[in-house]
Amino acid sequence: MTSPAFLPVHRLVAEIAARRLSPVEVVDAFLDRIERLEPRLQAFVSVNATKARLAAEAADKAIRSGHAVGPLHGIPIAIKDLVEIEGEIATGGSAAWRGRVATQTATLHRKLMAAGMINLGKTHTVEFAFGGWGTNQQLGTPWNPWDPAVHRTPGGSSSGSGVAVGARMAPWAIGTDTGGSVRIPAAWNGVSGLKTSGGRISTHGVLPLSKTLDTPGPITRDIEDAALLLQVLQGADPMDPATLRLRDVDPMRDLRRGVKGLRLARLPAAELAGVDAEVLGAYEASVAALAAQGAEIVELALPHRLADLAGVVGRIISAEIYAKVGNLADDPGQPLDEDIRARVLGGAGISARDYLQALEARAAMQASFNAALAGVDALLTPTMMTPPVPVASIDQGKTPALLTRWVNFYDLTAVAVPNGFTTGGLPCSLQVVCGTAREAMALRIGWAYQAAHDWHLRVPEMAA
Repeated sequence: MTSPAFLPVHRLVAEIAARRLSPVEVVDAFLDRIERLEPRLQAFVSVNATKARLAAEAADKAIRSGHAVGPLHGIPIAIKDLVEIEGEIATGGSAAWRGRVATQTATLHRKLMAAGMINLGKTHTVEFAFGGWGTNQQLGTPWNPWDPAVHRTPGGSSSGSGVAVGARMAPWAIGTDTGGSVRIPAAWNGVSGLKTSGGRISTHGVLPLSKTLDTPGPITRDIEDAALLLQVLQGADPMDPATLRLRDVDPMRDLRRGVKGLRLARLPAAELAGVDAEVLGAYEASVAALAAQGAEIVELALPHRLADLAGVVGRIISAEIYAKVGNLADDPGQPLDEDIRARVLGGAGISARDYLQALEARAAMQASFNAALAGVDALLTPTMMTPPVPVASIDQGKTPALLTRWVNFYDLTAVAVPNGFTTGGLPCSLQVVCGTAREAMALRIGWAYQAAHDWHLRVPEMAA
């Protein structure tokens, strides 16, 4: 695999710095793969081929003349179609918004461009980001690259971003996570994903699902790349007051410190009921591997069953999305995904009293969970209950986010990292959950696990 498309970003940075690669070669490699694979995989809503090549040429000249703006100058990236760029279409995954032109640019996109990165294009999302399977009735469901024969779930809502990174059509991508929408597509596409704490990355200019629970984050080839992208994206933004309460973290400082001496908790056995046998086997092996690296594995009693959070999470999300797009869902003439329409309309019956009580319940439950988590450095779980399932078998009345949505509810941080494959060649994933604002610790543990394994280096056969 000699193509630059098979290198993680930190390797691309080193190769460009050493003048063994140019941004032009890197961008061309990814655009060539998009041209070849996109007709089958359908990860992108739009591709900026002409602009990306012009930007790569400009980056190459800047680097060669000593005017690089930073180490990531010339590195391409894919952007979820919730991120607004002034003057460009931002559909939010909705056919009703095919002609919706953004009037502002998201802060996170400004940060990417200020770092010299190159936008390859917009990636598919579940409509209004309201779903974990990755399906979209109106605009299309991306194809999970790990099964060339069966159309399987790409994971949502950042479906296109997960597929683009998994199939090596982009070195990394932007996703958003309200209940698992970065981690689910990362897990099901065999790559890594970082769920950040609320306020770590500005949501200004990102189309909202739930202002209370939304968190943008990176989907990457490996953990080191997630740390690199976090450095770019984090920071105070006056346009998003939530960002003003957190100090920036340095995820690179302790990234390679390992897990020796850390206290890592297992998920209680009762919470693992229903997890696929092979996924569970990969999880148990991962816990044992971290113990072998010197971590102390402990049991943790949770103050609430994860399933018990469904009602209050649902009320918060449904009320907030109905306030934003209820006018579209109320209109039967609008071309909405009917499964999404039903979910949005669920917010119509939630009163102000019910909504405010849900927020109060969340605050009280956060306090009790934080107290339980105080004695450990992280809680380890499978990211998903199952490997990616056939799209034809999905029950849209259920959610695949059983092991992820509670992280948003409690405003924690988490990384999803590949931790094995089923006998049928489908990816499994380990989730490392840490306290609020502890992205550096989550990345450190994820890196320690990943450094001892090669799961993240494997490439889908149909994308090789």
